[in-house]
Amino acid sequence: MNVQIIEQNGVPEYAVIPFAQWQSITNRLEELEDIADAKSIAAVIAAGEETFPHEFSKRLTAGESPLKVWREYRCFTLAALAKQCGVTAAALSQIETGKRSPSVDLLSRLARSLNCDMDDLHDAEDVKMAA
Repeated sequence: MNVQIIEQNGVPEYAVIPFAQWQSITNRLEELEDIADAKSIAAVIAAGEETFPHEFSKRLTAGESPLKVWREYRCFTLAALAKQCGVTAAALSQIETGKRSPSVDLLSRLARSLNCDMDDLHDAEDVKMAA
């Protein structure tokens, strides 16, 4: 490696290297950071962190009903989820289509059944407070 050291008051202050070597060093550093990130993510997954397929994320970011996406991802029919949560399938269908807002209590039951956070299932302005 061809390095020029520039000193200030007798103390090394700068190292000047050819640009191609600089690019090589920074590329290698980025690769090492990527490897470290991948190992960290792999450890989190190995410890049990749930991951989601691309199609799942794509549906959520496209604006599809979060309740519907989660319900289908967890392999529930409307009827099965409704029964587990103590509501009708028609009520869940109306929530999925935006014609009805869930109560906080129902949202809590849905989140438990779908093994997700309540925040994952709705937009904040769509929830009714239980009286």
